[in-house]
Amino acid sequence: MTEGGSGVKVEIRIDPGLEEPEVILCVPSPTEEAEALAARLRGEAPPQPFTVYAGREAVRVSRSMVLRFYAEDKGVLCQTGKGIFTVRQRLYELEQALAGTKFVRVSNSEIVNLDRVTGLDLTLAGTIKMTLEGGTVCWVSRRYVKKIKEALEA
Repeated sequence: MTEGGSGVKVEIRIDPGLEEPEVILCVPSPTEEAEALAARLRGEAPPQPFTVYAGREAVRVSRSMVLRFYAEDKGVLCQTGKGIFTVRQRLYELEQALAGTKFVRVSNSEIVNLDRVTGLDLTLAGTIKMTLEGGTVCWVSRRYVKKIKEALEA
C-alpha cells in the first residue's frame, strides 16, 4: 500500500483469478472528484455538474449531491443535502439528460437519485415508499414501479 502526495491511499493487488481489472473506489462522502475519477476509470466522459439557482445566484451542483428533482408550483426544484434550488430545465429534459444513470423517474412530478435512497417500503399494495438521505419521503407511482425495479436490478 502506498500513499500519494495528496493523502490518497492506493493499493494494487494482483489476482490471477480475475478476467479483467476491477477497481473499487472508497470515499468518505460523494464528491464531484470521485465521480469524475470513476467516470475516467470506466472510460466515460465525466458527468457534468448541474447549474441550479439560489435566488439570482447560479450554483454548480455535482450529480452525486442531488437527492431528487421535483415539480412544484409550475417550476422544477433540485433538492440536495445542502438545500433546495431552482432548476431551469423541465423534468422531461432532465429525464432525457440523465437516461442511463442512477436517476430514475418515480412519478410524473419527480426524479430520484437511487444512490441516495436509504429505504424502500414495499408493504403497501402496488406502491413503493422511498426514503432518501435526510428523511425525505417519495412515493413511486404505480406506472413507474416496473421501471424502478428494473433500475434497482441493474
